[in-house]
Amino acid sequence: MTERIDAHQHYWHPLRGDYDWMPMDNSVLARPYGPSDLAPHLDTHGIARTILVQAAATVQETEYMLGIADATPSVGGVVGWIDFERPVDLQHLKRLAKHPKFLGVRPMIQDIPDDGWMLRDDVQWGYQAIIDYDLTFDALGFPRHLANFHTLLTRYPDMRVVIDHCMKPQIRAHTPEAFGHWADGMTLLADTTNAVCKLSGLVTEADGWTLEDLRPYAHHVLDAFGPDRVMWGSDWPVCLLEASYDAWRKAAEDLTAHLSKDARDSVFGGTAAAFYRI
Repeated sequence: MTERIDAHQHYWHPLRGDYDWMPMDNSVLARPYGPSDLAPHLDTHGIARTILVQAAATVQETEYMLGIADATPSVGGVVGWIDFERPVDLQHLKRLAKHPKFLGVRPMIQDIPDDGWMLRDDVQWGYQAIIDYDLTFDALGFPRHLANFHTLLTRYPDMRVVIDHCMKPQIRAHTPEAFGHWADGMTLLADTTNAVCKLSGLVTEADGWTLEDLRPYAHHVLDAFGPDRVMWGSDWPVCLLEASYDAWRKAAEDLTAHLSKDARDSVFGGTAAAFYRI
């Protein structure tokens, strides 16, 4: 049986002070979350390991997560952060790459005002370094970033890339035009790059979601990339804004029910294990 993996989750402690995006008056988000909070859900669904992903734009948070990973067998690996605007941070990447549970990095592109930031000359060293150290790149953005991500990924075909949260389609404002723009961009990435995609984050892009709200987006990703290039992630605890861990997991199982057992095994574990090499 393929090991079950949650390919995207977070642990944090707001008093660390570097979660700049987090509204401190939000009772769901602005509280500590650690392994003991997630463990019952992993047990319920038979999930053996998780990918712990950065939530703060600091190297210090990456080190904090690696400390958790060292003490938590269920954490299969950590996706951290370095400052692409500081070439001197290559020393951090080189050091972090030696840690057995350090997998790669995720610049918080969705929060950067300049949509063209990822293509700036002064940040290109970072992508080459990811390739040189055989690490991974989590692509975090919105549909408006699709064209630039395509340029980036075709520029660096040897970089191992996973698209976070299906590139956050704007389900809450669903229109044929918006869906078409997102779907075309995702198909282009699937057809012309080696990127894989996380089936995650959809519930928080829809207000008061139903399974039918999510279905066209989930099915498009599965059709475009194929199950062997799609991995399920909870995005816990962010998902709690719109769904419990159990509710999102059940929804994902329903959205993939039409697939063969082997295909579902890929989505719920095999793809993540192969991509992150855990």
